[in-house]
Amino acid sequence: MILVTGATGTIGSELVRQLTARDVPVRGMTRRAIPGLMHGDFDDLESLRKAIDGVREVFLLSAPGPQLPAHDRALVAAALQGGVEKIVKLSAIGSTDEGMPGNWHAAGERAVRESGLAWTILRPSGFASNALRWLPAIRGGQPIPNQTGAGRHAFVDPRDVAAVAVEALLSDRHGQTYTLTGPELLSVPEQVAVLSDVLRSALTVVDVPLDVYAEQLRASGLDEAVVSVALRGAELVRSGAAETMTDDIAQLLGRPAATFGEWARAAFR
Repeated sequence: MILVTGATGTIGSELVRQLTARDVPVRGMTRRAIPGLMHGDFDDLESLRKAIDGVREVFLLSAPGPQLPAHDRALVAAALQGGVEKIVKLSAIGSTDEGMPGNWHAAGERAVRESGLAWTILRPSGFASNALRWLPAIRGGQPIPNQTGAGRHAFVDPRDVAAVAVEALLSDRHGQTYTLTGPELLSVPEQVAVLSDVLRSALTVVDVPLDVYAEQLRASGLDEAVVSVALRGAELVRSGAAETMTDDIAQLLGRPAATFGEWARAAFR
């Protein structure tokens, strides 16, 4: 039995779908009470024990924020007590410096590596599906907001991330950290050009200065710690410092990683 935490999210739900399609016993965990899913709260050790009962492999996905290190450590502790044999942790690209402000994944990565269990760490780049946040602007005939200027990023298809997680959970390969990216570097204007072609609509882009972006994030009610991390990420992309691209997906899956256009055609068909 495999436990998938964050089972209603972008990666978790796709992972559950792919495992189910392969007839692999899977248990999805979520903080909310949802029919067909196991309730589990990272702040409630007893609920984690119940979620892990009978489980041998865990896909560890916890929501970003200052609470993430504690949540990862709680799951690792419960896994050690519950007889789990393997943990596959979803981290994020650039998660190498535990002392960097906002690098919430580093402590969890360390806990997983030092657990004594078989482990794999996945560090995906930004998801291609983040473009779905532009849907209100697209539907309203408004320009797409661009906080990252001409900076480019190798956006990854979430289905590829889930497929790699399947292989990590089911194979004997472990003790590795993989950086998962798409096969091309794109700026927001280049992404929008792809979407214009897919949707057969002349979409436009408007630059959003970072100070304006910060006020928009705060107005949406986000915690200041989350706002600062979002700004730092936008600054990295804008400066050209986020142009990492690997072939880890191709090496692990035996096929090329999906392009942004391939993701878009599937998402908007």
